[in-house]
Formats: sequence, C-alpha cells, structure tokens
Amino acid sequence: MALLLSLLTALVLLSSGPARALGCDLLEDHVLLSKENLVLLREMNTISPLFCLKDRQHFRFPGAAVDGSQVQKAQALSVLHQMLQQISDLLATENSSVPWNTTLVDQLRIGLHRQLKDLDTCWEQEMGEEGPALATQGPTLALKGYFQGIRLYLKEKEYSDCAWEVVRVEILRSFSSTRALQEMLRNKDGDLRSP
Repeated sequence: MALLLSLLTALVLLSSGPARALGCDLLEDHVLLSKENLVLLREMNTISPLFCLKDRQHFRFPGAAVDGSQVQKAQALSVLHQMLQQISDLLATENSSVPWNTTLVDQLRIGLHRQLKDLDTCWEQEMGEEGPALATQGPTLALKGYFQGIRLYLKEKEYSDCAWEVVRVEILRSFSSTRALQEMLRNKDGDLRSP
C-alpha cells in the first residue's frame, strides 16, 4: 500500500508541478535563442545600409505592443508568439533569401522555430483556453498590421536586395525590442493570467 501511495504521489507531482514549471522555464532558453537569432540577423548583412538609403521606409513599429509596462503578462506570450511567427513567415517568402547567405537564413529559421516551440509549450500550459482570444486583441493585431506593411513594401520594391536589407534592419530593430517582454516573462511573479 505504501508503495502504491508513493507512486501515486510521484505521478501527481510529475503531472502538475514540474511539468508546469518546465514549460515556462524554457523562457531562459528562449532569451538565449533570441540573442543567437539577433547575431544571425546581424551576420546576414550583405549590402551596406548606406547603399540602400533611397529605399528606407518607416514601418511604424507598434512599440506599445511590445512595451513590457504596457502589455499584460497574458498578452506578452501572445505578442512574442505573433512577432516570431510573423518573422518566420516573412523569411519563408519565396524571394526572402535573395541577398542573404542561405546557411544563415536556415539557421535563423531553425532558431525561430525553436523559440516558437518553446513559447507554444509555455502557452499551452499557462493560457489554456484564453489563448485564441488573446491572438485577436490590440497588441497582436497591431503586429499583424505592421508585418502586413512590410510585406506590401517588399512587393512594391519587387523584392529587391535593398528592400530586403531595409527589412532585415527593421526586423533586427523590432526583434531587439521584444527584450522587455522576455524579461517580464522571465521575471514573472506568478500566473501569467494576472494583469
């Protein structure tokens, strides 16, 4: 009987405590991956940004969407996921690797995929049924609109090397701005559902 009780206790502990912690502890790895992805984005530079000054564009990055002090913790997961998904989708565009080293692009895609997988694990454990509703709220919608503007710009510029360089710099800037959200999630003081 004591053995059965011990096994049941262990099973309960494994299915509730550590599993929940494991998913969101992955955010430590997420931050490391984010830094690695930023390095890859910097290394992808093949054209001097000065050469592409005529192609510069102000994309109106929705800063409030990624400002850790403005976004509720529950929205932070949604915003980070949306940002990574949009960058990943953008890099999957047919003409995305024209000016870049394909090895670097592939490494970046793998890094983004790993980050998305980590966030998905945390998302499922922390958000449950709230998740889909958050994907349609203000900050997430603002990011979708921002990336739609980038796609339209690339199409207008016919996916030129300079257009991709401008977009690379913009992605680098926007991706860097997610650090506040990552820090907020990493230093969270409890349930992500609390404002």
